[in-house]
Amino acid sequence: MSGSDRHIDRRRDGAATRGRDSGGAEVDAFLDKLARTPNVKPAGTRGRLIFGMDATASRQPTWDRASHLQNRMFLETAALGGLDVQLVFFRGYSECKSSPWVSDSARLVDYMGKVSCRGGYTQIGRILKHCAAETRRRRVNALVYVGDCMEEKVDDLAHLAGELGVLGVPCFVFQEGAEPYARMGFQQIAHLSGGAYCSFDASSARALRDLLSAVAVYAAGGRPALEDFAKAHGGDVALLTGQLR
Repeated sequence: MSGSDRHIDRRRDGAATRGRDSGGAEVDAFLDKLARTPNVKPAGTRGRLIFGMDATASRQPTWDRASHLQNRMFLETAALGGLDVQLVFFRGYSECKSSPWVSDSARLVDYMGKVSCRGGYTQIGRILKHCAAETRRRRVNALVYVGDCMEEKVDDLAHLAGELGVLGVPCFVFQEGAEPYARMGFQQIAHLSGGAYCSFDASSARALRDLLSAVAVYAAGGRPALEDFAKAHGGDVALLTGQLR
């Protein structure tokens, strides 16, 4: 792992521990919270994950990056019975759209490739409402949201996040950067829904990929599957998820 990705330090006793930089500590806390989040999914069913993204003007680089990284979610969950993903995004003037539910990476990449980011205010509340409506029709196992800022009232979003918590849909919020108001709001959304929050650097593609994969595996198979995921992949993935025990 190099560049701005999380530093990992090996102590003399051979135990692998993450460096104590603030970014590494946040990933540690996120994965620990993920491990303790219950996930009840009937045997033989496919995991369902809503992938929410901010597609306002400043988000194009992250949108393109996520488009390339998301295939890992499908690859890692195939043996768990598969994963169905729905992309939900907002951009421009009061525009919030969702894709069909897809079960393979190619279809999601195709859909994402047709979307260009446009200026506008955040509409996170609409994503949370959409997720609640979807899970009332058929259970959604998790919501991932990726964004950098928040221009809505925290209390309004907290109420919606609490509703998702009651419905059993945890929100896993990834913030690019560390804008203070958004950070506070995103942490509230994660906490009240029963999910977790983590920030990442704009150049931390590997960290984002691993975190997206971890949530996808969780959505498809719960904590036992996530532990198997760490054992099977070793390396950075094992170090990232080793704390889940």
